[in-house]
This record gives sequence, C-alpha cells and structure tokens, in this order.
Amino acid sequence: MSSSPFAATSLPDDAVELGRIQEAWGVKGWVRIHPHSADTSALLASTAWYLQPPEARFSRGFSAYTGHVQVQVADIKTHSDGIVARLDGVDDRSAAEALRGVRISVPRSTFPPAADGEYYWVDLIGLDVVNREGVHLGVVRDLMPTGPNSVLVMEYTETVDGVDKTAERMVPFVAAYIDDVDLKARRITADWQTDY
Repeated sequence: MSSSPFAATSLPDDAVELGRIQEAWGVKGWVRIHPHSADTSALLASTAWYLQPPEARFSRGFSAYTGHVQVQVADIKTHSDGIVARLDGVDDRSAAEALRGVRISVPRSTFPPAADGEYYWVDLIGLDVVNREGVHLGVVRDLMPTGPNSVLVMEYTETVDGVDKTAERMVPFVAAYIDDVDLKARRITADWQTDY
C-alpha cells in the first residue's frame, strides 16, 4: 500500500482490543480476523475499528500505516470457525496481506448491551472476588475459556515463610459457584473457599 486509505487518529480512552488481523482471505481485499474472545458480538456490531500496528514481534516489514488509524468496516461475517471482514479502502489481496498482525480495538461505549446475566470479559477484569463469608479470594486478571464455560483467573497475595508472594486462583464462572456480579461495586461473590 503506497498511501494509507485510513484516517490517522488516536485511540479512544475506552478502547478495548478485541482481536487482530490474521491474513488475507480471498482476492478482493477481505481479511480473516482472530478474535481475542469467544464473544464476538462487539466486533461484529462495530462499523468502525481503530487499528494499531502489530506487536513488535510481528511488525517486521510492516508499512501499511504509522501510528493509530480508524477504518470503516464495509462488511463483516462469520465464516466456518472464524470471522472475515472487508474494510473500506482495502480492495485487493495485496492490501489485505499488508495488514497481517494489525490489532483491532473498539470503544467500550459502542459495545451492544450484554444480555441479562451475561458480561463482557473486559468488564470483569480487575473486579475483586470475595466468598460468601466476605473473605477476599483475589482480583480477576483474566478469563480462560474451557469449552462450554469460562474460568476466572485471579491474583492474590499469600505469605510464605514471612514473604508476600503473588499467587493464582481459579474459579469456574458458572452459576453453581458465582452468586453475584456487581459491576458498580466492582465485586464478584462466589461460593468458593480459599483451600479449594
């Protein structure tokens, strides 16, 4: 791509990275998307994406644009086990290949509302987790997909031989163990004990 068809911009304060461009798909400028989450509704619903260059380890030879850019999504659809999209200004396979590894972000404020009892993973990161007795179990660092459900991955501090160390605890994110998610209070209550 000799000149970028994208508008230079800065990332919105509430930008959330949702995936990256894997490779060109077909010959008409479509790209295959690797989503970071099994819940792709925000990615599929967005009409504009904010693109960042690939991570340093994937950026060798990248010259499609510099800095951050905004691009309009001309078309997007699920295809077999993934997502493919066509972006305005990307009209052939060469232009699509030039975007390999590019990171895709969308403002959190544009996400479609989550269904009742469902949550976006980005809203759970950083929440405190306590059990029914009020004992602090940790802070959500990540969600790990394990097939039909996800597992909360939490960090907490434990003292071993008088030294504080960061440790990890996991709790299945299913109704059998999760009593309440209070986004306003930034707290999750779980039926879980520290020795599980």
